Amino acid sequence: MTEDAACAVAHGEVPVDAGGRVLVAVFASPVAEHLLRYGRDLGFRTVLVEPDPERAGAAALAGVPELGPDADVVVTDHHRAELGPVLRDVLKREVRWVGVMGNPRHVGPHVAALRELGVPDGEIARVHRPIGLNIGSRTPPEIAIATLAGLLADRNGKPGGFEF
Repeated sequence: MTEDAACAVAHGEVPVDAGGRVLVAVFASPVAEHLLRYGRDLGFRTVLVEPDPERAGAAALAGVPELGPDADVVVTDHHRAELGPVLRDVLKREVRWVGVMGNPRHVGPHVAALRELGVPDGEIARVHRPIGLNIGSRTPPEIAIATLAGLLADRNGKPGGFEF
């Protein structure tokens, strides 16, 4: 019986080509910690952006690095004062995807923050919110998994969920 190539990957017999994917978590948070940990397991090159030196770890970047179309950017805290300036800087890059975590029942504070900085509505529309698959996640690990699953579904042109 001939084995499917996907089975060989699932059994760890063939390395998965990460294809240069980059996952950027903005703001140090418990969700960002899990997002970056699980993202590395999925083959992403991971980056943490944390403008507050008191919250930043040794590996965190203070500002948004140069990013290209292989980058997915996830803002993990929508209450931070730096939200607008950081998102403005992200939107200046040709990133593949950018999203802000938050409750879908409330208007995202990023919209007003970006408008105050003069960011055009077309650029603001690039920001996804809510993000991730709707699996009822509540804890930081669950939120990270839902977010990564949504990114993978989007990257692969799939709707997510159990519909095939």
